[in-house]
Amino acid sequence: MEMVLDWRSVGSLIATVMVFRTAVRDFLPPEAELYLRRFLAWVAAAFRRPTGTILIDEADGASGGANDLYDAAQLYLGARCLAKAPTVRLHKPRQAQRPVASLPDSHTTNDTFQGVRVKWTSTARTVERGGPGGGYNPYNMFGRGGGGGGGGGGNDQRSLMLQFPRQHRDLIHNHYIPHLIDEATKMRLKSRERRLYTNRATGPGDDHHRLWTSHAFSHPSTFDTLAVDPDLREEIRADLLRFAARREHYARVGRAWKRGYLLHGPPGTGKTSLVAAIANLLEFDVYDLELTTVPTNSHLRRLLVSTTPKSVVVVEDIDCSLDLSDRNKKKKGGTNATDEETAQLAMLSPAAAMAMAAVGRESISLSGVLNFVDGLWSSCVGERLMVFTTNHPERLDPALLRPGRMDRKIELGYCSPAALRVLAKNYLGVGDEGPEDDDDDPDRVNNLMAEAEGLLAAAEVRITPADIAEVFMGCDGAGAAAALKKLVDELRRRRDAAPATPPEAWTEDTTD
Repeated sequence: MEMVLDWRSVGSLIATVMVFRTAVRDFLPPEAELYLRRFLAWVAAAFRRPTGTILIDEADGASGGANDLYDAAQLYLGARCLAKAPTVRLHKPRQAQRPVASLPDSHTTNDTFQGVRVKWTSTARTVERGGPGGGYNPYNMFGRGGGGGGGGGGNDQRSLMLQFPRQHRDLIHNHYIPHLIDEATKMRLKSRERRLYTNRATGPGDDHHRLWTSHAFSHPSTFDTLAVDPDLREEIRADLLRFAARREHYARVGRAWKRGYLLHGPPGTGKTSLVAAIANLLEFDVYDLELTTVPTNSHLRRLLVSTTPKSVVVVEDIDCSLDLSDRNKKKKGGTNATDEETAQLAMLSPAAAMAMAAVGRESISLSGVLNFVDGLWSSCVGERLMVFTTNHPERLDPALLRPGRMDRKIELGYCSPAALRVLAKNYLGVGDEGPEDDDDDPDRVNNLMAEAEGLLAAAEVRITPADIAEVFMGCDGAGAAAALKKLVDELRRRRDAAPATPPEAWTEDTTD
């Protein structure tokens, strides 16, 4: 009986509500009805937990530009929150090595940050075109949605909605969103395909907006495979990692976030391999700048500002690219300026020479290179390394070598016993445990290694790591003992030949 009375009460309550609703619609003006609805919504909200909401659109509707925060949030959610999701969207960017997951439309996932649970929802709505011909719609840049050239039609405007307890608003705005951006940046750097850029040869009328061409960068050199002195190798590694982690320090002392390296030594000592190892260690892109194709100083500045952060700008064989020799020596020698201009013209490519003639014989100069390395324009792009290589550092003007332009001068010399051990491990698999090939006699291999190291340690033989690598490559498949035997014979031959040309006189080869 009590149950019957309860159901009757519920029925009476429903009937009363319906009568009240009808009376409100019939007798209250629209303005009063609106205020009543807001009041009832406020009362209902008072009985539930208040929630804050952040909307992140895929693109900026005003400018049509992509929203980096949207991309960062999708990347973060794909890596952190969608591992157990029943449905995900997979996408492989052109420069990525593997696909990335994102939250599909009308789906929800949760995340927890410092004990606070947040909710992410992906939404999509169709935005109608307006005006004849549809007008401009910024979301066309994403290639989504329908609508042709005529009026009507529309495009999908995608957004992410972040909901969180309102009392944690400061935590979400000041800590969670920056954390999301930092994590997405790290993931993007790890998944991106790094590029090797080279500047284009330009002539009169060329499109200067396409200053660089690029290819995938996949050089295998690492610091573990470098045939250099172990102490020097670790010193360079520590210096690079310290540079990459000191953004705030550079800003505090008022210096541009860049560092200059000069790599010098005889040909074949591993300068190019060191550049590749630096790029691989820091995960930087590489810009290989060919100065002989740059017609003017202003074009050199345009090349500089078009580079991106996290990059290594390399100028190989700087002494062979342009006349950057000591100005004091030129004055003492009384060199004719006309002869210098003629020499510079001869070093330029045909396209660069044509461009130089078109601008009234203006050409790239030592002053332009100095400003490129350490002028005002050099601060336009942060987190960048400038690396120059040369076989003859004594030929360069001291202004190019001063601290602030070349912060580190690294000499890569002839092969040492420590470098030989690295090469033997890389090419022959000879390590502390002996040779990897069971067919080789460990004692014979060790004896040959000791003899080769003795010849190098006694400074009786000068041989570059590139020469030793060529010996090992020529014995591929013959075994470690045969390769080391051939190396020892080559070292003995060079010792007995007693080369008459000192190392400083190397001129026939200028490449690594």
